[in-house]
Amino acid sequence: MSGSATQRSNFVKRWQSFFDKCQDYRCFGDCLQLGEQPQENVVNSDNEDIIDKIAIPTKIQASENACEIPQKNNEKNTQSNKPEVNKITELSDLKKYLDLVQIKESLLKPYCLFSDYPLVDARELMPSFDVDPYEHKALPGFALVAFQRKLSYFDEVFQYDTLYSENPGKNISQAICNNKNLNVLQQRLQRALHEDLRQCCLGNDLASLKMYPVILKFLLEMDRAQVMAHDQNGYFRLSGINASFPSDLDTEVKRFGLRMGKFSIGDNEKYEQNRSFVMQFLMELYGYPLASERRTSAAIFSRRLHKLQDKFMIRALGQTDRVITSLYNFNSLEANYPQVEKVALVGLDKDQAEAVLELKNGEEFFVDIKRKAVLLRSRYTQHLYSPENVRQDRALSVVEQELIHPYTGQVIKNINILKDSTNMFLRLNDIVRGEFRGRIIYKRQEVIENTDSEEKRLKFLYAWLVKHQRRFISYRDEYFVNVAKLVENYLFNLHNNKAVNYEDVRILVQEVQARFSFIQQARKVKILEDLRYRVFRNERIGYLRMLEESNKLLQELKFEFVTFFEQHIASALIIGEHILNDSYLIRNYIKKDDKALSKHGLQIKKQYSIMVGLLDELVAIKKARLDMQAERNKDKK
Repeated sequence: MSGSATQRSNFVKRWQSFFDKCQDYRCFGDCLQLGEQPQENVVNSDNEDIIDKIAIPTKIQASENACEIPQKNNEKNTQSNKPEVNKITELSDLKKYLDLVQIKESLLKPYCLFSDYPLVDARELMPSFDVDPYEHKALPGFALVAFQRKLSYFDEVFQYDTLYSENPGKNISQAICNNKNLNVLQQRLQRALHEDLRQCCLGNDLASLKMYPVILKFLLEMDRAQVMAHDQNGYFRLSGINASFPSDLDTEVKRFGLRMGKFSIGDNEKYEQNRSFVMQFLMELYGYPLASERRTSAAIFSRRLHKLQDKFMIRALGQTDRVITSLYNFNSLEANYPQVEKVALVGLDKDQAEAVLELKNGEEFFVDIKRKAVLLRSRYTQHLYSPENVRQDRALSVVEQELIHPYTGQVIKNINILKDSTNMFLRLNDIVRGEFRGRIIYKRQEVIENTDSEEKRLKFLYAWLVKHQRRFISYRDEYFVNVAKLVENYLFNLHNNKAVNYEDVRILVQEVQARFSFIQQARKVKILEDLRYRVFRNERIGYLRMLEESNKLLQELKFEFVTFFEQHIASALIIGEHILNDSYLIRNYIKKDDKALSKHGLQIKKQYSIMVGLLDELVAIKKARLDMQAERNKDKK
């Protein structure tokens, strides 16, 4: 991305078009104008306290009819139920205010500035998250932590430069605070920006929330985090800058791995084998891939604060991912993990864009309709690790998606951009036909652009299957059979295509086949997992049917054991043991004398015995298999 004079001219036109359009609205529109005033002081009577016009909590949250756009030039509606910006006391209200300001300054403004702004692919907001190998250094990045309490400078568990607030009891006037705070900011800011900072903030309380939109462009020039907390009156303000989040990654990873059962003390081989999985799972719980220090420290610090039951919000924007990720726990301190939320400028596919346009006032929600760019917010829920879960690598899943109106801040809820199964099948079809235009990360190290060759197509297909394998495992049979047919036909035709030198792509084909086999096997184990809870094909069943269907699956598994992945075998055996240990089943059928059981009860007891035998056989086969592997390894040595 370049910053030529021509591009700067385009930026001015595009940014001004945002302003012109925003004159008709009174929420996000006001926010878009903050900090864009002439060199006079922003907060004075001449410009009518423009910052006070932001309607914080009432406008950012949508109603059920959120896609209804507010009437233009209706200031009365805007002024009602509007809190004082400088008197925000709750983290929930602070979050809504920061949403407005930071989306404007760190997403919308750079989008206008750079004609080739890299929009986020909707797929990138779906767990598991890939690391983008490109760092867009021209784009802004930041980190922030906010506490719903007053800070105690010495007692805090992280380092930061404190900012001052008026304290009449200690004879600290507002003028003294302003000068001290200006000096603190200048010490952490490059000299070329000092004069601009003085001009913008002279005579104003730059640590107040009113001034935050004005100084944010300077804060974005700093490497470390911003700090917000209560002042002595209980109101939020900018309380510090240049904060460093403590990140004891080694201790957290090892403790987490031991609790998962993936590590054992002193077992180096086991540690080496599972370390990447544990680190990836831990980071994904907090909405990140294994990425930059800024995002890693944000995740580990949020983990620490949540354990301390401290009400907080941590927010970070990376120059690689272009996504504002928030971690907060003000909704519930009792939850296992803080809430994860992401906001990004996303480029939609053609069919997704058409679906949005069909909504009432849908066109209004596009930031740029030509590039199909929208502001998308996604929220996630975390999953506890379980070795018996066939999707045991699933740490996070999407629970809510919202489109944000770029001029009003209102949202459309109950949309499905990220988890659309129809769209998934169409994309998969485009991949195997070589018509997909996009990029993906292959094995976390190689960027594959488009699918214009067989090698790229296979790499793209492999990465696509890895990315979405959790979803494929959960799909209904009638949908997955089409996916299987598509993939299998492609691989079969590739083998018989004389235009392709099969030897050149043999290894890639084997990779795709192995990954698809992994998914197919996992689907069988997922059925066994559902049967444990007496659910079969989304229907509630009784104990007899549960045992009958489980035995059918275990019988199939016995004959396919050689080709099954070790992970799936372990999960199947654990699930089988859980079924046999069902307390109700044992108490009412197994421990009772045959004479005391009905015909139905005797059938249940018979199927139970069959299952015991099948599991014993599988355990014996597994042991023999492990012994053979040990012998081979011994011979190699």
